[in-house]
Amino acid sequence: MYKWILPSLSEILAENQSSVAECSPAKAERQWRISLAATEHLLLNTLASASVDTTQGLVLAAPAPLFSQPKLTQSLQTVTFTAKTFNPLALMPFQMPDAIVSVNEEIAPHESVLSLLPADPLGTEQFCLVFTDKFRLVLVLATHKNGKKTFSFSFEPEVVQQAWRSLGARVMLANPEFFARLDTLVQEYSPVAPDCRIMIQFSQLLLQELTEAEETKDSLIGTGDKEDKENNPCPIPKAESSNPDVELLQAFAHEVRTPLTTIRTMTRLLLKRRDLDASVINRLKIIDHECTEQIDRMELLFKAAELETTASAKSPKTQLTPMSLDQVLQQSIPRWEQAAHRRNLTLNVVLPQQLPTVVSNPMMLDQVLTGLIENFTRSLPAGSHIQVQVIPAGDQLKLQLSPQFGCRDSSKTAIPATPPIRKALGQLLMFQPETGTISLNIAATKHLFQAIGGKLIVRQRPHYGEVLTIFLPLEVSNKHQFGAKA
Repeated sequence: MYKWILPSLSEILAENQSSVAECSPAKAERQWRISLAATEHLLLNTLASASVDTTQGLVLAAPAPLFSQPKLTQSLQTVTFTAKTFNPLALMPFQMPDAIVSVNEEIAPHESVLSLLPADPLGTEQFCLVFTDKFRLVLVLATHKNGKKTFSFSFEPEVVQQAWRSLGARVMLANPEFFARLDTLVQEYSPVAPDCRIMIQFSQLLLQELTEAEETKDSLIGTGDKEDKENNPCPIPKAESSNPDVELLQAFAHEVRTPLTTIRTMTRLLLKRRDLDASVINRLKIIDHECTEQIDRMELLFKAAELETTASAKSPKTQLTPMSLDQVLQQSIPRWEQAAHRRNLTLNVVLPQQLPTVVSNPMMLDQVLTGLIENFTRSLPAGSHIQVQVIPAGDQLKLQLSPQFGCRDSSKTAIPATPPIRKALGQLLMFQPETGTISLNIAATKHLFQAIGGKLIVRQRPHYGEVLTIFLPLEVSNKHQFGAKA
């Protein structure tokens, strides 16, 4: 029997799947994360041959957007449901006809946000409904009053349709006009049973994600001897018992990221309007940039917290693939320069004539590097200069960040740099009182680089301050071709 006027998604799946059972929060959350990762890979595989300039699917999610891959954000319509009491759309209740159905917008992907009523039990659930030409899928992570959690998913067309009807009824109560447009989008993707090959592929992706997690658990917990300690100078804490610092950081990152995502979505919707003054547009773009920067920071904090738990840590060996560093740097360097400029710093990037193919994690490399440089710029006094140098180092690529201060005495001798004051906040974070900056500590940052196949070394040099050196492994075919062209 339903406890509210409309059934929640977990109630719908429980009614159709007798095998759903309550379990510990950690286990259910692990199932949720693994299934989301498999869903993201499935979408990337099934949408790979289509153009990103056309809408290829619809995603209904809560409490925040779930997929960050550019191919997906540009190809999928996204509607986010949030339980926050503030309804940003109350200020402009869908008066912009292109809020959902516009296609070729340069400013932002197709996004919208809907608020749930405070008493709605759906507010305690995380869910994802996916509608594409190839398949329909619903995933739900529910939290119950007794503290237990359940995770369930279904490809069955009727179950997904029931889930949509439950969500659609909530939208229709709040805004019938928007519901009509959204329902039209849903109906574009007919509720047919998915091809058996889709089901097989999803199962294989689930097994792959699960195997990676288990391999990491074995490597982190099963080898506690001297050899493991020597090979891993920043050992990840064993996770037989819960870590309050990790749980707090995950909760903090989630609570900050969710409202910022809502603000950014509304800002991008406003930017689509054609009747705004140029000064208003500039301010909105600044808001969008600041939200994006902080969302990325929270995402990085969340990933760092995940690496501290064996339930969600990934084995670097199974995550790494050859990738173009040139493409990453072309996208990243302008953002690094902008971050330096905002703090009255200058930044110079020295690159070799030809950049090689490195072996890393394409999803994380740009994010981890940008986060590192962002924190690096926050630790320097105004007027400083940063040099980023990329050079070969045997079978690795070395990327070095070094500050160069303008203060020198009459004899041209560099004045020793004073390292910034940092205070520990638990086991993962550092606080810089002078600037109010919170960042990952060195050990947690090194774990992130280990996860993407790299290595981070931090050295304090009297006349240069803190120097950061990152090593990334080269693809085998590049190892004998790169050195002479640097």
